[in-house]
Amino acid sequence: MDYKQTAQEIYDKVGKRENLVSAAHCATRLRLVLADNAKCDAKAVEDIDGVKGVFSASGQLQIILGTGTVNKVYDEFIAISGLTAATKEEVKAAAAAKQNIFKRAIKCLGDIFVPIIPAIVASGFLMGIMEALNFMVNNGFLSIDISGSIYVFANLFANTAYVFLPILIAYSAAKAFGGNPYLGAVIGMLMIHPDLQNAWTVATQGVLKTQSVWFGLYEVDLVGYQGHVIPVIIAVWVMCFIETRLHKIVPAMFDLFVTPLVSVFVTGYLTYSIIGPIFVTIENSVIGGIQTLLTLPLGLGSLIMGGLYSTTVVAGIHHMYTVIDMGQLSMYGVTYWLPLASAANMAQGAATLAVALKTKNGKTKAVALPSAFSCFMGITEPAIFGVNLRHFKPFVCGAIGGAAGAMYASLVGLGASGTGVTGLFGLLLCLNDPINYIIMAAVSIGVSFALTWMFGYKDAAPAEQKTVQPKSAAPSIQCQPGAVYAPVSGTVIPSEEIPDETFAAGVLGQGVGIQPAEGIVVAPFDGEISSVTDTQHAVGVSSPDGMELLIHVGVDTVAMNGEGFRCFVQEGQQVKAGEKLIAFDREKIAAAGHPDVVVVLVTNSDDYEALSIQTGTCRALDKVIQV
Repeated sequence: MDYKQTAQEIYDKVGKRENLVSAAHCATRLRLVLADNAKCDAKAVEDIDGVKGVFSASGQLQIILGTGTVNKVYDEFIAISGLTAATKEEVKAAAAAKQNIFKRAIKCLGDIFVPIIPAIVASGFLMGIMEALNFMVNNGFLSIDISGSIYVFANLFANTAYVFLPILIAYSAAKAFGGNPYLGAVIGMLMIHPDLQNAWTVATQGVLKTQSVWFGLYEVDLVGYQGHVIPVIIAVWVMCFIETRLHKIVPAMFDLFVTPLVSVFVTGYLTYSIIGPIFVTIENSVIGGIQTLLTLPLGLGSLIMGGLYSTTVVAGIHHMYTVIDMGQLSMYGVTYWLPLASAANMAQGAATLAVALKTKNGKTKAVALPSAFSCFMGITEPAIFGVNLRHFKPFVCGAIGGAAGAMYASLVGLGASGTGVTGLFGLLLCLNDPINYIIMAAVSIGVSFALTWMFGYKDAAPAEQKTVQPKSAAPSIQCQPGAVYAPVSGTVIPSEEIPDETFAAGVLGQGVGIQPAEGIVVAPFDGEISSVTDTQHAVGVSSPDGMELLIHVGVDTVAMNGEGFRCFVQEGQQVKAGEKLIAFDREKIAAAGHPDVVVVLVTNSDDYEALSIQTGTCRALDKVIQV
């Protein structure tokens, strides 16, 4: 194969340099981000010699070339195009920039709120604890000295993050928008300046002072933005927009003081006179509309949203819910959304627990049991992606359980004093009404577990598996010509059942997948390492008789950037059957939301008349493929 020619043809068909944004590669695929996908002739690319398939995913054009080939074509492509070699993270960032405005907005909200969640959680927990203590003291259930320093200081600490929330949001937003975070913090300070009336006093005192703006055109209320989210984010975005453009036009000798001054002053005036009044109204309308939905008769609105919540987690749009929580905390003193989220999360955990207790498959049980407990703590990804979605019915049962729990929370008016934590620990945010929180948890967990146990999961029938007789482990074996021995212990499945369309379709060759029972990959025969990915999750191995094998740990694990993987060999190294190649952390793969199936493909299977595979349980170095 002429790698340079292949690279040149790809370069020509994707629209040449003017249509290229960035390029990277993984174990098998050339990953390109294009300026305009319409300028790429995907069909022509697919017809190029050496290209085994083309598809678009996550804003990237992925060209399947195969292990050992992709890196060589990539090197030639970089030389021809004049692009700077990019990391996969850089390519992901470039692809994200090409996503639609809704997806970018959701990602942006996540970038803003995820860093400040620990502060919100700390305050929320402490607020819940202090509310519970105040309730018990006021009702005679507890006798403590409320004038003591610990009690007094704890009350001060409890709401600090919420009182100064605009500063936290502004600092984080400025970082997300590429501006100076300290200037962002100043904008947050402007919005809660002590000369402004505290927003939380308006309900009882009314607006005490107004100010004429834009030369007397109209008046605005001089009220602070405590508890508000959207106006702060918009104001900081405007500030960053002004700042970045001033950096380009202001001479360097004046930039240090002109740019910050103009950015803060202009943004501040726009915030007080336009941005704040408009977006406070919009935010209040959104929060009010959501509350109307959640309080529909018989809890129907919460039932619907509780059932759909886990689906939004899968879609990656759940980061926007922090805006709802913060808005409700500001308007009502509690958030009615967080109990709904808790119900949905615990229900998915219960579905996973039912799978763990019901299955007789050791691999499934090993993944499901810790994932279930993680889900009960509020970390849902391992359970949802590692277990429930894989079997699908448990996911549906979890959604029904979440709907039932959310409906109950709505019927009893359950609200949380803070945000950031769901699951069992969410009880600490509902100490104002702990009994109903416990009942809500019991409803969501009970319904989900029962449905999953009865209808949601069934082990594959043993008769459907052709079992490979286990053999005693041996440090070395006598390799037979044309034989591939299992690189890992586990359960062998046909390549058609691998949860990746490229592998399953045989684009990269025929072979098997192995659901691993351990995290060690060994050499499947005596041979030479032909390729090693920089992320250490895949290797190519060539046998003396010309067989070319790809061993790929997990599906889409390239996105983990080597986290959880360790490779013990290098390209060109001679190995013996049973020699350790890769160690991988199955829990980290599950936590990242990826299947951990070990893909074993004969990439030159077209050179052989037939492949004989053996499915079922196996131990490392059991024969699984014979050509």
